[in-house]
Amino acid sequence: MDESGGIELLKRQRRFPSVRSDVRDDLFVPEEDNSLYFTYSGAPNVLEVKDLCYQVNLNAQIPWYEKLAECKLPWKWNEGAQTSAMTNLNLKVTSGQMLAVIGNSGCGRTTLLDIITCKDEGGKIKSGQILINGKLTTKQIVKKSVAHVLQDDQLLPHLTVRETLLFIAKLRLPRSYSEQQRQKRVEDVIAELRLRQCANTRVGNAYTRGVSGGERRRVSIAVQLLWNPGILILDEPTSGLDSFTAHNLVITLSRLARGNRLVLLSIHQPRSDIFQLFDLVLLLSSGATTYSGTAKDMVQYFSSIGYPCPRYSNPADFYVDLTSVNYRTKEEETETLERTGSLAETFREKVKDFDDFLWKVNDGNRELPPGETRKNMNRANTSVANVHTTPLEKGIKIDANEVDELPKGLHQFAVLLNRHVSNDFRDLSTLLIHGIEAVLMALLIGFLYYGQGENQLSIQDTIALLFMKGSLTPFAVVLDVVAKCHSERAMLFHELEDGLYSITPYFFAKVIGELPEHIAFVVFYSVPIYWLANLNPGVDNFFLNFLLMWLVVYCSRSMALWMSALLPTLQISSFMSNAIYTASYLTGGFIIRLDTLWAVPYWISFVSFLRWGFAGLMQVQFIDLTYQVQVGNFSINIPGKQIIQNLESDTYPLYASYLVLIGISAGFLVLYYLSLRFIKQKSSQEW
Repeated sequence: MDESGGIELLKRQRRFPSVRSDVRDDLFVPEEDNSLYFTYSGAPNVLEVKDLCYQVNLNAQIPWYEKLAECKLPWKWNEGAQTSAMTNLNLKVTSGQMLAVIGNSGCGRTTLLDIITCKDEGGKIKSGQILINGKLTTKQIVKKSVAHVLQDDQLLPHLTVRETLLFIAKLRLPRSYSEQQRQKRVEDVIAELRLRQCANTRVGNAYTRGVSGGERRRVSIAVQLLWNPGILILDEPTSGLDSFTAHNLVITLSRLARGNRLVLLSIHQPRSDIFQLFDLVLLLSSGATTYSGTAKDMVQYFSSIGYPCPRYSNPADFYVDLTSVNYRTKEEETETLERTGSLAETFREKVKDFDDFLWKVNDGNRELPPGETRKNMNRANTSVANVHTTPLEKGIKIDANEVDELPKGLHQFAVLLNRHVSNDFRDLSTLLIHGIEAVLMALLIGFLYYGQGENQLSIQDTIALLFMKGSLTPFAVVLDVVAKCHSERAMLFHELEDGLYSITPYFFAKVIGELPEHIAFVVFYSVPIYWLANLNPGVDNFFLNFLLMWLVVYCSRSMALWMSALLPTLQISSFMSNAIYTASYLTGGFIIRLDTLWAVPYWISFVSFLRWGFAGLMQVQFIDLTYQVQVGNFSINIPGKQIIQNLESDTYPLYASYLVLIGISAGFLVLYYLSLRFIKQKSSQEW
């Protein structure tokens, strides 16, 4: 069919909707039938939800820091009435089928997916069961058999599509796979999800130019598809996409289901051509089922109970509106609640005799043979539906014993380090801003003191310069680190939940991967100031000064890492980081003499990294110099040791400053590691 013929066919389809079902196969079947590059070759899967009743405590959904801001006592945080989120929910879906969960906002779509994937929080299953292949679901079973694609894309923006998938393949595929096998798996997934045209394009995000929104969503699916799961669950995969892109994405999901996969997705109100692609539809209203069955039979079911779909209307739109609760007025709320409750009760009565709880036109309206029951008829139909057809191309099979033999330890560390460095060093705009920031601060401070020429700075100016040099740039580093860590928290949380890697390899990859940027920042900041301000010209003094600056800045960086992992939001982390930094600044020995501090700040000064950095810089600068001070017509020579003694910077030897700074940074890193291990790294939107 040429292009003009295709356009004419689409025009006819718009004029005469009744021909849509006749031409649908001609439009979409060739693509679906001839493009199965990557199929699931394991045994068919069955997902069942039986009589699920689920309750949530709305107070438990409120983050702890918001409750704290409301001055609520901790033992009253979770007090409140339980609210029913799911009521007598039943469903059954098998491999080769795509089930769409539709309904209005708040109907329980995402809650259902979270319960199935064991990611629900703040709620409790009152009754019912969730079974995968006849076994009660656990986190271990879900990790081995279910891939969960979230609504928000959690991807590194500066890696290309192919690089993103290669890094995931190195972490997720069994250790027995060779590098060639991993690359082949990546290419198979790229071909299956139609990503060849953008395979070498950066993923991008809201701030970085990259692939389109639809392509980015397919990359998120590809990340989960790499390990060839038998069950694919997607939360609002078409959210934020235009109608054409959303339609193509659902065609892709339909093709994946035809590859012997079980596909379960939530979607708000699909347009009509998307609705026709679904095998099964579950229509929810306030957590109750108002319809469950094939998409093509939905209109007939509602027509049979007195709610026919108007001509030229989208069935999904019409019936989602029909089952929605209107909260505009109390009267409308009562009326719509009664209607949806009646619809749910009617459907429950219609399917109570069926094992799969699906409404069927034929089985529900014909007489059964003598001695035959609906359950037996349904069981026979299910067994026929579950027959596994041979895929067009042989799929790549993962042996059951290999699933647990995933890469660990050093392999995870090497892959994460490579991924971290690759992503960070391609973020040229951020690197450039940080470099300019360091150089600009160095030049501003350096040229302020450059006017002295060959003359030695006064004692007072030198002391002020040393403290300012050691305290200005750590503050800027704190803000940058906190912002960066919180931008990565969502991806970190979900990758840890998926078992992609463990905490220890990530910790060392994060710490070591940021060292090059840290070293470059200190070089750009510290070196120009040292020579422009004409500090101690000794080579040893220069390197000792640089090492002290490196340690002081690293203390602030490690402290910011700890605060970012410990606290749930960017605002709280920034506030607490600034508070700790300010405490270190005030007890640094320059603002106020240490011997005049009262007990609490005096003891705080012992863990103040700015105090130890300032004391070390003082000793490095003054230890072997003599200053001439002009008093009237007399010139007095003051040895540098005397200056250090007057400021009490010689209480401990020079090496003690280095050891204490190393200890403080190590202590912050240990606290950072413990926070990663014992505190869930959710983003602020998920608390």
